[in-house]
Amino acid sequence: MSRSASRLTSSLSLDNHCSVLVSSPESARRPKSASEGVRINYDQQLLHEVWLSGLRSWRNRLSRFANNFKSGIYPSSVEFLVTIVALVFSSHLFLPFDPSLGLIHAIDAFVARRLSASSSVSSCVACVSFAVVVWLLKMLSMRYALKLLLMYKQWMYESRAHNKPSTATKVWLLLIRALTAHKSPSLYSYQASLPRLPLPPLDQTIARYLQSVRPLLDDTAFARTTRLAEQFRDGVGRKFQRYLWLKSWWASNYVSDWWEEFVYLRGRAPLMVNSNFYGIDALVTDGLTSKQTARAANLVYASLLFRKQIDRQELKPILVQNLVPLCSAQYERVFNTTRIPGADADRLSHLTDSPHIVVLHSGKFYKLTIHHKGRLLQPKQLQQLLDQIVADDAPANNGESRLASLTAADRRTWADTRHKWFSKGINRISLSAIEKAAFVLVLDSERFEAEDAAKLDRYGQLLLHGNGNDRWFDKSFNLIVARNARVGFNGEHSWADAPVMAHLWEFVLHYDFHVLQYDDDGNCRLGNGVDDASPPIRLKWDFADPLLRVIDDSFRNAQALLSDVDLRLFRHDAYGKGFIKTCRVSPDAYIQMALQLAYFRDQGHLSLTYEASMTRLFREGRTETVRPVTVESAQFVRAMESPDESASARRELLRAACGRHQRAYQEAMCGKGVDRHLFCLYVISQYLEVESEFLKQVLSEPWKLSTSQTPHGQVGLLDASKNPRHISAGGGFGPVADDGYGVSYIVAGEDVVFFHISSKRSSSATDSQRFRQHIDGALRDLRSLF
Repeated sequence: MSRSASRLTSSLSLDNHCSVLVSSPESARRPKSASEGVRINYDQQLLHEVWLSGLRSWRNRLSRFANNFKSGIYPSSVEFLVTIVALVFSSHLFLPFDPSLGLIHAIDAFVARRLSASSSVSSCVACVSFAVVVWLLKMLSMRYALKLLLMYKQWMYESRAHNKPSTATKVWLLLIRALTAHKSPSLYSYQASLPRLPLPPLDQTIARYLQSVRPLLDDTAFARTTRLAEQFRDGVGRKFQRYLWLKSWWASNYVSDWWEEFVYLRGRAPLMVNSNFYGIDALVTDGLTSKQTARAANLVYASLLFRKQIDRQELKPILVQNLVPLCSAQYERVFNTTRIPGADADRLSHLTDSPHIVVLHSGKFYKLTIHHKGRLLQPKQLQQLLDQIVADDAPANNGESRLASLTAADRRTWADTRHKWFSKGINRISLSAIEKAAFVLVLDSERFEAEDAAKLDRYGQLLLHGNGNDRWFDKSFNLIVARNARVGFNGEHSWADAPVMAHLWEFVLHYDFHVLQYDDDGNCRLGNGVDDASPPIRLKWDFADPLLRVIDDSFRNAQALLSDVDLRLFRHDAYGKGFIKTCRVSPDAYIQMALQLAYFRDQGHLSLTYEASMTRLFREGRTETVRPVTVESAQFVRAMESPDESASARRELLRAACGRHQRAYQEAMCGKGVDRHLFCLYVISQYLEVESEFLKQVLSEPWKLSTSQTPHGQVGLLDASKNPRHISAGGGFGPVADDGYGVSYIVAGEDVVFFHISSKRSSSATDSQRFRQHIDGALRDLRSLF
């Protein structure tokens, strides 16, 4: 065993089957086993570390309280309060009249009478009290004025449709700037001012739903659906709508809590492939480093800096057009969050802080403390500790290397196993270390390559599911670093949506490329090595034979599930956003029409299609569904397949379809979508135990084509036009339907679009490679129209 590996020695024995590895260079610091139990020799350094840990915790609490207060009073400020207090005192002392209309005098008399205070004290209390009341009224009026202004959404429809905004929008812009220009907002400053997600009228939702399914149904099926919809609208739908109206006024968001619970946490299918998603490194990483632990150390450090900015609310909220804020609520659970399995429903466990991460390497788990002497470990220090883990050549124990496959099992199996085998003893201690970690770092034994299509496909597959036993799928995210120092992540979906992880990823890669960097030998630049940092702790487990059988079964099931996934990545570099803009259409709408054409050629018909949009213009907003199949898109697709249509006619039909799609996307962002409203009505029907044939039909319709666009450069840290090396392939997800496709795409710069295409090998109806070719052909044909 090497010198660094020798520090990873076992020193605390609880019984014959389980032990926690505590590494320490001094034998005096090692716990000692005695017949009466465990006796620990405390030394001064250990007690000092405990003291520093407590101080850091209290500093974080005080900082969090101060930041919450500042965010809570936005767009006002403490400085404004001090100004009002000074003005009130000055006017009270020097003006010949009372600007408070006698209120200060009344408060003065009340304080003097009740508290028997001197005249100077009662006068000061009266002035301060009056100033605070004035400030509170001013703050509340500013907040509600801002909320009213943020309810205005006409600017979204005008931003691309007209060269100049309307007069109403110009006035709105001036008022927004007047309210917010004087103070820089923190991460949660706008939360109290964001409007609630509006509840659409039932008639409007029903009409839009019928319009969306018209191109997918023949006359007989559409007549039946229309009849069911009208019966629902004129019957129990009114009752359901009243309950939902009540919730929309009582709750911050009438959708998000039910969406999280019923769509995610109550799902019993495995998280791997079915729910979790992944993200990929920048494709060009030459000149960084080929050292796995160095890249991992920089990315861990950058991730923890991001966490620090969230905790201190120093991270700036994302502003649409540098003016309109998006909801930041999802950032709260990026770190220190784990999805805990349950028999009927999972739950999300979130801690306000976590002093460690967990490292998974060669089938072994290590707890790594991320602070030393009250400060965050710097990259060189982290690399030194990660080198110790990599140098540990002790083999994984029986069952240990496949332990993570339990998180890839169906949720009931994992919940039962967790309750039976991880509720006490060493298993509970070790599992708690994983679940309470800030995140999981995976030092993978595989190499991630992106030089050709086949290697890029494998890259995505390893990030989506790994080998089924080397990702802890319950954690909010796994940071994955390959043997050749390429990186990626696997994210759990219930706590947030992909744009939040994309923001973290943009920040992390930016810091890695431009701030932290590496020396000539490929090691971390920042920091100095330390010999007395808390060394890694290898987690130990007690695997009884029945538990080993469950783990082996879970691993075999995970292997079967991932083997069925047909994931392909497609780099389209013939043209990109730059050319599409010259066509005077939305790039997203253009790509969606290409997908519709490709799907029609692949399947011979159109199918119900899902595109995710966001509703984060509203408080606690998450997503809404855009339905790309419309009457206009169907006409365009059929025209492309008709030899009798001219290029000019096809071009105009494409523009009409793109315009309709863009309008639908805007409506979804403004809370006028169809699917979340119908979903909530269905939840109410289940609570009331009232069956609705219409809602059952709507909720049972399969999404044969599920799509999503990954944002690139949300906050401008990775500008592909200035740094083409920063182009990322984005990320992807597994197929939603057994006989359908999942497609994620990212518009990476002006000339490149990446597609992640997934389907199931067991389906005879789908083939990801075939669909990739159809997408390529559709994009070529669309370009030929211009």
